[in-house]
Amino acid sequence: MELIYILLAIAGGLGAGFLLRTLQTKLGLDRAKEEAQEIIGKAKEEAETARREALISAKEEILKERQALEQEINRKKKELENLELRLLRREETLERRLDQLEQKEASLQKIKEESERAKRQIDELKQQAEKELQKVAAMTEEEAREQLLEKVEKTLEYEVGMKIKEAETQAKKESERVAREIVAGAIQRYAAEFTTEHTVSVVSLPNDEMKGRIIGREGRNIRTFELVTGVDLIIDDTPEAVIISSFDPIRREIARIALEKLILDGRIHPARIEELIEKAKVQVEEKILQEGEQALFDTGVKNINPELVKYLGKLYFRTSYGQNVLQHSKEVAYFAGMMAAELGGNATLARRAGLLHDIGKAIDHDVEGSHAQIGAELASRYQEKPEIIHAIEAHHEEVEARTLEAALVQAADAISASRPGARRESIEAYIKRLEQLEKIANSFEGVEKSYAIQAGREVRIIVKPEKIDDVLSAKLAREVVNKVEKELEYPGQIKITVIRETRAVEYAK
Repeated sequence: MELIYILLAIAGGLGAGFLLRTLQTKLGLDRAKEEAQEIIGKAKEEAETARREALISAKEEILKERQALEQEINRKKKELENLELRLLRREETLERRLDQLEQKEASLQKIKEESERAKRQIDELKQQAEKELQKVAAMTEEEAREQLLEKVEKTLEYEVGMKIKEAETQAKKESERVAREIVAGAIQRYAAEFTTEHTVSVVSLPNDEMKGRIIGREGRNIRTFELVTGVDLIIDDTPEAVIISSFDPIRREIARIALEKLILDGRIHPARIEELIEKAKVQVEEKILQEGEQALFDTGVKNINPELVKYLGKLYFRTSYGQNVLQHSKEVAYFAGMMAAELGGNATLARRAGLLHDIGKAIDHDVEGSHAQIGAELASRYQEKPEIIHAIEAHHEEVEARTLEAALVQAADAISASRPGARRESIEAYIKRLEQLEKIANSFEGVEKSYAIQAGREVRIIVKPEKIDDVLSAKLAREVVNKVEKELEYPGQIKITVIRETRAVEYAK
């Protein structure tokens, strides 16, 4: 029984153990299932969260892309609208221009028809006149045709000119009104004093005894002074003063400075005279450069070639019809700049062209041609812009003005020249005659330099002694006289003096 109990106990223990193990296994599986379910649930939640986040991010990207696309569409739309607006404006402008061209074409067609009608009438009259001339004057048909053709051409030119003038007058009515307003505004905004230039300079003396020292023994000092400077030194009864006369302001200024230095120095003899005249020339060159730079500063013009600045400074010593050329050039620069600003043009370019428009007058007495053409060549030589060169050569209408600035320089030049007292024909004609006298004298071979003095009543010609001897000097004087009588008109008579001088110079050391 005990064994049975033991076996039953063992069997019960084994059954209980098996049952317990079965229960534990079942419980482990249940727990594993629960954990798996939890993991699966969490994975689903995380996947759902990731999906939602991806969906939100995708929607945001789509929204950004949509906004960017809408902005690009709006920008393109605005560009198209602006382009359409510009095209409309251009179309309107083209239509206006087309209308203007059609009007001009109609006007020209009308003028052409009237000209042709007039020509037909003239042809009929010519035929009638040919018959009458043959009958009355007994001319040949060829002679009558030539005479009538000449008359017809003159009549036709007059008729066509009148028609063109009428058309131009009609077209310019409105432009003239606007131009008058702009010119009036420019004149009112600019005001400057006008100074009259003279052809003599007066030098004061400490006493009348100085006159004798200036003349020198047998007149050697005054002869040397006049010979080297090319001026006429007038010593008369004027108390404590001598007069320097010359049409060339640069020569006159050099002579004035040299004479004042001689008076202060007190040592007056030919060698000292030549030395101080050379120093005076250097001083005048410095003055020329200073005046040129001051003109650039006053007008606000920059970056001009230094050589052009020197030519500009020379205008300070030049006059035109009694008007200082440098002051006139500055006025033209001011006027042209102001009018260009009013009209929407290039004011800087207009001022530059106005300042340089008369630059040719600095050397026009040394070079053939008009000062406008000479000035254009100078500007071209020193690399000025083509617009500046064109404005210079067109300012006297020798060529047609093709730019607004060139036309404004023409107008500004006329405004400055028309100021009261700015034009004195007698002085200008006088100066031109003196320049022509020197030009004629310098045209002969062997002439070193020449000076017109005594208000143009005498020309002193200094020749090269190695090329012109005493016999040829007399011949040269006669040839100059003949050329002067042939090419110039002048009152009274002109004395031609040929000077031949030989110097031998040595230095003691």
